[in-house]
Amino acid sequence: MNTVRVNGRSVCPGKIVCVGRNYAAHIAELGNSMPDEMVVFLKPNSAIGDALLCARGEPLHYEGEICLMVEKGAFSAVAFGLDLTKRALQDRLKAQGLPWERAKAFDGAALFSDFVPLPEGWMELGMELDINGVAVQRGTTGLMLYKPDTILAEISSFMTLNDGDIVMTGTPEGVGPVHAGEAFVGRILAHGKQLVSCTWTATRMRAPPVTV
Repeated sequence: MNTVRVNGRSVCPGKIVCVGRNYAAHIAELGNSMPDEMVVFLKPNSAIGDALLCARGEPLHYEGEICLMVEKGAFSAVAFGLDLTKRALQDRLKAQGLPWERAKAFDGAALFSDFVPLPEGWMELGMELDINGVAVQRGTTGLMLYKPDTILAEISSFMTLNDGDIVMTGTPEGVGPVHAGEAFVGRILAHGKQLVSCTWTATRMRAPPVTV
């Protein structure tokens, strides 16, 4: 089973629960409809990777996200995450009304920085993603259609969240394809201060990330 680092220790998440279409601008950029209720899908533990690949059978797209870990029924830690997507395949599946798992749950489809404890007043969090030094994504919990407390309550209403489970809270606008050699830097902020960051270099071969 794959693990992530949480405040210096290894934790094995049982599952990754993902929230889709949680930023209005991202819904618009992909030409999707505004959902009537929260969109939820899953990634298995096997989707956790440590290398940013630019292709997996087809080109991959990046989606930077604020990611929260569950412990004792509450969110306890935060990380920057990348939801990697086979966009062309996802579009074909959506057009047929079929599930997205083939495009979202493949091996290596979820990358995470270290998880760090949530600070006081953490409900206002921000994320930043730069590629080759250029800002491509910026988002905050304030821009979410469903805020973290609502996300936790909604998921818990129909699914048991176990200690170590990860919730990926959705991506803001600015998603796009991953190209080999690009340097990705993802950051999580609270009160304007950086909590954690992670750097990946996109490759066709496996390479470890560098966490700061």
